[in-house]
Amino acid sequence: MRNVFLFLKRYSVLIFFLLLQGTALYMLFTYNKFHNTIYTIFSSEVSGKVFDRVNNVEEYLSLKKENQSLRLQNAALLSRLPSGLIVADSTFSFVIDTLKNDSISVVRQFEYMPAKVLSNSVFLQQNYIMLHRGSNQGVLNNMAVVGPDGIIGTVVGTSNNMSIVMSLLHRQSKLIAVMKKGSGLGEVSWDGKDPAILSLNKIPKTVNVKKGDTVITSPYSDRFPPGMPIGYVEEVDQDQETNTYILKVRTSTDFSSIQHAYVVKNILEEEMQELKRKLIKE
Repeated sequence: MRNVFLFLKRYSVLIFFLLLQGTALYMLFTYNKFHNTIYTIFSSEVSGKVFDRVNNVEEYLSLKKENQSLRLQNAALLSRLPSGLIVADSTFSFVIDTLKNDSISVVRQFEYMPAKVLSNSVFLQQNYIMLHRGSNQGVLNNMAVVGPDGIIGTVVGTSNNMSIVMSLLHRQSKLIAVMKKGSGLGEVSWDGKDPAILSLNKIPKTVNVKKGDTVITSPYSDRFPPGMPIGYVEEVDQDQETNTYILKVRTSTDFSSIQHAYVVKNILEEEMQELKRKLIKE
């Protein structure tokens, strides 16, 4: 308390001056219309800039929530892509009058579920990605995993709330692919060297291939949605033994910077497997 009194005594003149100055300014801006108008304009401008800065900070802090909302919207939109739909052929004919009745129904085949990447490796021979989404959230083994730029890999293990994905950058990873232009069915694999380059083998020489062509998923896969990008042709070599092309493909996905992914569920998988089991029994 003694220090407070000493401070007031030492700076009493300055404090008294500031009080008088404040009172004078208050009376000036309150009772003088011109100065009151100037003060209002100035204060509005200053407060506007302050609120703008505050809003920018709030928007930055809310980016995480906004990104999560966008991922959910993207998952819903991806599920509605034409590549995720199939049309059941329900055409039939009556022999009596030879009239054809065609009732076409569109069935959704693929459902996309957003997932956050918890860990990822790219420089090993067997690279895996861990997702923060597991069996409690609908993830099962052998489900496809894709990203905003293309194919990522396949789910090989799950826990209640997490799952492990075998990346395309895995020596045992195999994926059937086609050229976007000219078809040409082949097999995509990784040689364990450059994490940005995949190999596409068994492309027939009848297919016209050039650098920059797009490689996509096959329409015959029951795991990956058809037409999803895998990469772009970087180099074209010939396999003299099989008379086919061996292509070096630059991945469309940058595996070193994956942060979010989508787990793809084939809604018709159970029906497909049941049909296969019936064929095996016969």
